Amino acid sequence: MAKPLLQLAAVGLAGVPLWKVASIFFFPLLFWALKVAVIVGLILFAIWFFTRKTDKHEDTGDAAGPP
Repeated sequence: MAKPLLQLAAVGLAGVPLWKVASIFFFPLLFWALKVAVIVGLILFAIWFFTRKTDKHEDTGDAAGPP
């Protein structure tokens, strides 16, 4: 019973300082990646939106279709 409890305490004692040090580097990287993903998503949405608008204007009105 004592061994799992001591292992959990050791992981906690080692994990908290490692999380504090890693968060200095990982959180800015995470937010940078999130900003890049939002910008790319907005660009792809704009491309989709404007190509969808122009496709509707290219309708020839020919109901019979190609010969």
